[in-house]
Amino acid sequence: MKPIIPFSRHFLTSKRLLPELTQLINNPPLVDNLCCTLLDQYPGLKTLKKLHSKILVDQCLHSSPSITIKLMRAYAARGETGYARHLFDEFTEKNVIFYNVMIRSYNNNYLNFDALVLFRSMLGHGIGPDHYTYPCLLKACSMCGDLRVGLQIHAAVVKVGYDLNLFVGNGLIAMYGKCGCLVEARTVLDGMMSRDIVSWNSLVAGYAQNGKFEYALEVCREMEFSTLQNDKFKPDAGTMASLMPAVTNTSPDNVLYVKEMFMNLEEKTLVSWNVMISVYVNNSMPAEAVELYNQMERKGIEPDSFSIASILPACGDVSALLLGRKIHQCVKRKKLSPNLLLENALIDMYAKCGSLNDARGVFDQMKFRDVVSWTSMISAYGISGRGNDAVELFSKMRNSGLIPDSIAFVSILSACSHAGLLDEGRYYFKLMTERYKLTPRIEHHSCMVDLLGRAGKLEEAYEFIMQMPMVPNERVWGALLGACHVYSNTDVGLVAADNLFRLVPDQSGYYVLLSNIYAKAGLWKNVAEVRMIMKSKGLKKLPGASNVEVKDKVYTFLVGDTYHPQWKKIYEELDVLVGKMKEAGYVPETGSALHDVEEEEKECHLAVHSEKLAIVFAMLNTEPGTPIRITKNLRICGDCHIAVKLISKIAKREIIVRDTNRFHHFQDGVCSCADYW
Repeated sequence: MKPIIPFSRHFLTSKRLLPELTQLINNPPLVDNLCCTLLDQYPGLKTLKKLHSKILVDQCLHSSPSITIKLMRAYAARGETGYARHLFDEFTEKNVIFYNVMIRSYNNNYLNFDALVLFRSMLGHGIGPDHYTYPCLLKACSMCGDLRVGLQIHAAVVKVGYDLNLFVGNGLIAMYGKCGCLVEARTVLDGMMSRDIVSWNSLVAGYAQNGKFEYALEVCREMEFSTLQNDKFKPDAGTMASLMPAVTNTSPDNVLYVKEMFMNLEEKTLVSWNVMISVYVNNSMPAEAVELYNQMERKGIEPDSFSIASILPACGDVSALLLGRKIHQCVKRKKLSPNLLLENALIDMYAKCGSLNDARGVFDQMKFRDVVSWTSMISAYGISGRGNDAVELFSKMRNSGLIPDSIAFVSILSACSHAGLLDEGRYYFKLMTERYKLTPRIEHHSCMVDLLGRAGKLEEAYEFIMQMPMVPNERVWGALLGACHVYSNTDVGLVAADNLFRLVPDQSGYYVLLSNIYAKAGLWKNVAEVRMIMKSKGLKKLPGASNVEVKDKVYTFLVGDTYHPQWKKIYEELDVLVGKMKEAGYVPETGSALHDVEEEEKECHLAVHSEKLAIVFAMLNTEPGTPIRITKNLRICGDCHIAVKLISKIAKREIIVRDTNRFHHFQDGVCSCADYW
């Protein structure tokens, strides 16, 4: 397939061009000038061929080297390297300029191997390369990843002294970086007599292309704060683009530095926005990513498929369903489907927002599905407690001829666990090992422990752990401890807690969970001992935070939050709502305030937990009957779970809360989790 070359803004139609040619064909000098002008504007292919036909019948034009070279360039700009090569081959008296133009034509059309072959032919004809040839050849080596030829070219440029040329030096840095020779790339940069922004960006790109994000950022800093007076360069849009391949999780300082780099850009290209959004997404800053995407749209910058694929996970993380749907419409408008990456990302986004109908709609409309597509939809059903739907879909996947992989079995086992489908879970674990010969990983064992624990089979769950072929990790023991809390089993709970304290001694949540187990059993002395241990270790519970999307904006509430402009109105409405809840039989579960898992500080009143504030804010700012979606950074506490069930009935609202463990779909006073989480 020929690459698409952007049309020139100087495009001239054949209707405008041919009358001028007809009128001036008998005036060779003037026609020569006119042809040069027209060819420099890279006309469309139809017009170009007509112009070429006029040149062929004029011996003066046909034999002109400059006209032939410009024709070659014009054809190459339209992706027609075959025509360009035909012109090249027909011209008998070729010099280095002809070869340079043809090599560059191959380069610009991604025919890099052809460029290198032509170079060998050039040497065979006794024509020596110049300082314009070498950068093109180095680019071809970069694109082909041909280090051997690249080394030969480097030796050749050193021999003739072109290694001191700025453009040759930049080409060497890019070539070595693309071939993974970062030490050599750095050596070339350090040895250059003069450098420009492209020199530095080439090294940044080299590190980024090899997954060394931290090193790439160090080069950015070095470039900006160089001690050499004439060697300081501000990062530009090209610098941001160079970082793209390696964007990953990094330190807060690095995130701040990239943000400052982005904010200081004189011209922000789409790629610059994409890089910054990707940095936020990869560093667990979804709210910032969503806000930046909204800024980009407000500035009238159209997203591309990369923008969309980057932002969709962030929309899911903060339950920004309205924005997600808007992006979905953008995908349809731009006709970006079928695209497995985007469609799978849409399913995942809708699933994380708790909108299963939308997720299933995308899934059903896909022309092609891979295992990831099926697994995403199965997982969506599972985390929402619709285990039977997940089981049905898993069977359809197998019937379609696709072979489930290890991750697909994690999804179906997790779905069985969330829905309490013990027999089905056991069946799938056996199917995975015996039919598909897959070796269970730690995630599969964790799902089985959670499944057995949910069913109240704590002793069996413990025995299962003891028979595991690998060392149990935090998730395995955490699943068992959570089950012990539900079923008030202090003996097994203490064993699980001891193992967790050895694995993650600074994780406060497990100490609190053990404390709650003791509290439910009335063992207050043990509760005090656990609290004393926490105090001596300086451990504190993570403060709760809840996100809610209202009118295309995501709002975050903390426990006892008084920073929101509407906070007084929120608390007034909450007091009224609590009164109605009490009339309906609500009694605050004070044990949650003192002892529950990883929840807000115990001294805070239950009524001001973050999810309650977020729900009331949404009720105040949306139409009656509008579903409310909350994303919480901790597991929902027992009191809030009871309260939200009542609120859903009183307010006649569907309320979807996603905590760290699962989805809770509250409607008419009932929760989809069946009060087990």
